Amino acid sequence: MLRKQIQLGLLHVAVTITLLPINSTLNRVMIKELAISATLVAILASLPYIFSPIQVYIGAYSDKKHLFGFRRTPAILLGLVLCVLGVVLSPITAFSMAENLGQGILMGILSFGAWGMGYNLAAVSYLSLASELSGEKGRGKTIAIMWFMMIVSIILTSIILSKMVDPYTPQALVRAFRWVGFVALLIGLTGLIRLEQRNHHRASNEERYTWGLMTRTILSNPQASRFFWYLILLLTAILGQDILLEPFAGEAFGMSVTETTRITSIWGVFALIALLLTGWLESRQSKKMIAAFGGWIILAGFVLITISGILLQSGIFYVGLVLLGTGTGISTVSNLSLMLDMTVEGQVGLFIGAWGMANAISRMTGSLMGGALRDVTRLLTNQPVLGYLLVFGLMALMVLITLMMLTRINVADFQKHAQPLPVIERAALAGDA
Repeated sequence: MLRKQIQLGLLHVAVTITLLPINSTLNRVMIKELAISATLVAILASLPYIFSPIQVYIGAYSDKKHLFGFRRTPAILLGLVLCVLGVVLSPITAFSMAENLGQGILMGILSFGAWGMGYNLAAVSYLSLASELSGEKGRGKTIAIMWFMMIVSIILTSIILSKMVDPYTPQALVRAFRWVGFVALLIGLTGLIRLEQRNHHRASNEERYTWGLMTRTILSNPQASRFFWYLILLLTAILGQDILLEPFAGEAFGMSVTETTRITSIWGVFALIALLLTGWLESRQSKKMIAAFGGWIILAGFVLITISGILLQSGIFYVGLVLLGTGTGISTVSNLSLMLDMTVEGQVGLFIGAWGMANAISRMTGSLMGGALRDVTRLLTNQPVLGYLLVFGLMALMVLITLMMLTRINVADFQKHAQPLPVIERAALAGDA
């Protein structure tokens, strides 16, 4: 079973590392070096989350249908190929967009859309396969292995990618993205070898919930509704800075593409530290208090990043980045834990789905809001850094509002789980969502 758990982790790694260059390097190049609208970049980066409702139908289809005796493998393979195609074409798309906006946008929809559709095809399929192969008892260990492999791959890919684009040239960027695509394909194919048993048509026990059903269920309960809106606002703040942090570091501090690419590796290291810290804290404090603690750390991170832009001090920026990464790790895991404690027996899958829905909505909303605010501010003031500072200041205000909302959430109104999930399993679920 360990071999299959590692193979499932390889699939998770393969898909993840195709996203990393787009989110950590290409967004910075498009916004700063190529002067492409941050709003447009945000729209393209949001395509995977715009497509995310289709996961319900992909999963339901592969539950019942098979191709050459395989139910999950074809969707995983097709999704992986689309992800690789998307990451290889994305830098070419960016340079085309800078030269001919209309043609570039069309290419952008195709390349980013290919990645987005590939992500949704592959993710729902290998997570379903992981659930089927592991069984209820082995699920925690499987997703723990997958999550740790993903985080380590993010750290390593970020470091290697930063070296491949040093010094930065368009040719180096295209070459680096091709290598990432090739390595991802190789890792993914290795993960698929003898993973799913052919002609094994065991019925899936996984329930598929539509976004409409999840929304109606959540809004029918006042406490669940309050928690859901709290989660939407918090995740919008946390995820809204995703496409802007690297361009901001380039604009405000003159960091090179190599330096800003390493920002993601710093996040990865402190995400792991935050995971361990959350496990230690949970034995000493309530989950609600830990969630608040994570929120205050995120707030401090945003405040310091904003101050760093005002004073133009990169040292303060890095301190803010460390706090933002640590707080995000603590807050994400503790809030998922809080949500599971508030989940009525028999609705775990539905609320996990709701978490994924909140994640998708928040990333779309946060990215589009942040990109538009940055562009409008720059247009009105002709101050490149000011737009970023307003975005980070707004994110800080949103986190402050969520901290006030958290005080009104009453966990006692919900039926608690008899067997809460281990912290590592919650972290993995949070990452997968």
